[in-house]
Amino acid sequence: MSNERGKRVVVVGATGNTGTSVLRALGEDPDVASVVGIARRVPAWTPPKVTWVRADIAEEADDLVRPLQGADAVIHLAWLIQPSHAPVTTWRTNVLGSIRLFEAVAAAEVPVLVHASSVGAYSPGPQDRRVDESWPTHGWPEAAYCREKAYLERVLDAYEGEHPQVRVVRMRPAFLFKEQSAAEQRRLFLGPFLPRRLVRPALLPVVPDIRGLLLQALHTDDAAEAYRLAIGRDVRGAFNLAAEPPLDARVLAEMVGARVVRTPRVAARSALAAAWHLRLVPAAPQLFDAALRLPLMDAGRARDELGWQPRRTSAETIEEFLHGLRHDVGMETAPLVGHAAPGG
Repeated sequence: MSNERGKRVVVVGATGNTGTSVLRALGEDPDVASVVGIARRVPAWTPPKVTWVRADIAEEADDLVRPLQGADAVIHLAWLIQPSHAPVTTWRTNVLGSIRLFEAVAAAEVPVLVHASSVGAYSPGPQDRRVDESWPTHGWPEAAYCREKAYLERVLDAYEGEHPQVRVVRMRPAFLFKEQSAAEQRRLFLGPFLPRRLVRPALLPVVPDIRGLLLQALHTDDAAEAYRLAIGRDVRGAFNLAAEPPLDARVLAEMVGARVVRTPRVAARSALAAAWHLRLVPAAPQLFDAALRLPLMDAGRARDELGWQPRRTSAETIEEFLHGLRHDVGMETAPLVGHAAPGG
């Protein structure tokens, strides 16, 4: 469907952490002529080349086929992490809504679908070596986020057989952060009761060292570059996206000038579970369980086939995010808007 004027790309879920970075990356791509941003709440912010369309993939009344017609590629990023106490709500958007979108891509005859999967789709795995994209994607069944990401991997397995004319790419990024996502991620995972002053390095005397907590972080702008590359390269299948080095308690403690304190996993999990049940924090303890079991990813395929390389280390990414967290940095979109916390 491409023409001499460039590609038309549709980004679904365009106002969140990843979507805003993808819009910027596409806006700087000379091969992209226009971008349609689909969101439940249309923002005042309008980056170059973007036209907004209001739609909700979970609402059956919303026509998803029409805004996709004539597109060269669809990038699917829409996802609900909250409310973690209402898994039916997240399932309706994340799974049923995604299936509606996949069907709309086929009905609109869009040749490329790039789907945001996640490291959370992976089954528990090793942390002493890297795994490639062949590692099983059964998720951690107790965590809704992982369960839903894994389920969509199975949906896409069948979809590719039913619609071989659609080139399907599955991105599996590590945990994504940027300065402008700090306000959103604070609300999604830490909740409204954490004063900003408590995330200043001087007030963090200790960092808990929990067995199994070794995470890969990636700057959202670096992930967005992989999405941009995927629509222009003749590639299919899954791509791990991660930066180095993996982050453990020692690295985090060095970043904030704190000391490491060994913390039993059971104690940390029990405290989080109690806070979640009391609705003091929004992050479910099952997601914590999953995080302790995630494998380390090898991003070699993205490097070799996409020509992708992260520009920032994972430590640089977290340093930028912490700066945003301390200053409640956001953007002019509904998911990313910044709000000062009580006592901040």
